[in-house]
Amino acid sequence: MTNSTVTPLVQPGAFSDLLTEVLRSGAQRLLAHAVEAEVSVFIDAHACERLDDGRARMVRHGHLPERDIQTGIGAVRVQQPRVRDRGEDSSARIHFSPSILPKHARRTKSLDAVLPILYLKGISSGSFQDALSALLGPEAPNLSSDTILRLRKSWEEDLAHWRARDLSARRYVYIWADGIYFQARMEDQSQCMLVIIGATPEGRKELIGFTSGYRESTQSWSELLVDLKARGLAHPPLLAIGDGALGFWSALGKVFPTTRQQRCWVHKTANILNDLPKAMQARVKADLHNIWMAESRLDAEKALSVFLQKYQAKYPKAAERLTRDKDELLAFYDFPAEHWTHIRTTNPIESTFATVRHRTKRSKGCLSMKTMELMVFKVIKEAEKTWLRLRGKNQLPKLITGVKFNDGIEQLNQNNQNAAR
Repeated sequence: MTNSTVTPLVQPGAFSDLLTEVLRSGAQRLLAHAVEAEVSVFIDAHACERLDDGRARMVRHGHLPERDIQTGIGAVRVQQPRVRDRGEDSSARIHFSPSILPKHARRTKSLDAVLPILYLKGISSGSFQDALSALLGPEAPNLSSDTILRLRKSWEEDLAHWRARDLSARRYVYIWADGIYFQARMEDQSQCMLVIIGATPEGRKELIGFTSGYRESTQSWSELLVDLKARGLAHPPLLAIGDGALGFWSALGKVFPTTRQQRCWVHKTANILNDLPKAMQARVKADLHNIWMAESRLDAEKALSVFLQKYQAKYPKAAERLTRDKDELLAFYDFPAEHWTHIRTTNPIESTFATVRHRTKRSKGCLSMKTMELMVFKVIKEAEKTWLRLRGKNQLPKLITGVKFNDGIEQLNQNNQNAAR
């Protein structure tokens, strides 16, 4: 064995990372085993299929040409096995459709999710090659500017298809609504994204309404809600959660008049604190917290009375903000206690848009409103995959059937109470 004193030099534009190479080689082996196993399972599932002479109908038939799959750790080379149906009837031929490595796939789905985020940050389509080379290798194949432009076109088609989807089979127990403002660099006015998220009877949260405009007017919200209803959303939500923007509530009363209203406590708290001296805000915030975190409506009303006694005389405007929406602020007490953490605020929307706001602020927004709308939509849809289900999802069917709740506790009807005795 000879010891070499020659040290390989890293070429400009390339990188040398032993850990990345180990991960990539391991991923390549695992992927090869996975695609082979998928083919084996498929053939075993059709083992009973036989030709007239007794031979197996489904057999392996070599491999497709090798191709590189772009992943977060660089390109991974793989070769997809082929399957042949030896049956003579071409109309009844069985086709093998791989799920691990779809036909024509060149990138992982997680990498596709990164692209709209980078685009949203202000990276132009022609700069993607340079931006991703440090992560994916100097070549960064399958991510040329033409590829990005084709992806953008497919995103536009996705948005158009999503907006035309049928909602007749959908039902939402709760909805959260908010208007999110962004500034496009080539526009004089901020763009307002009207967003509605709904909770299904199974407890999943979904994006159900999304459109852009210049302000949160009643007309804009009405157009969005009417569009949802026209596409089949026949059952009105039981509760809508939002801030004090009058445009949404006026539109909701016209389109879904039976839907109850819950004001967002985070927005209400911020509005009240704005009417108070900064030195008092910490103490007042604690008093407001005692109201909306009370265990029962009676305790909340007692805490509200204490708040008014302490601050109404000196700060009538702040007190009026609180008492004006009292019923809407305390509506959550008529719903299951397990859901209170979800329905007291518009956090499902605010938490999703926190990172979007940060990115657009740092990058000074997208170039145009159309690009802004498209990129925000893609970011929301990717975030939707990680949204947590509602706690106490078993309570949702009860709400749909009309079961009443008082202070978060299910109320038994008179017959059930007599039976319990």
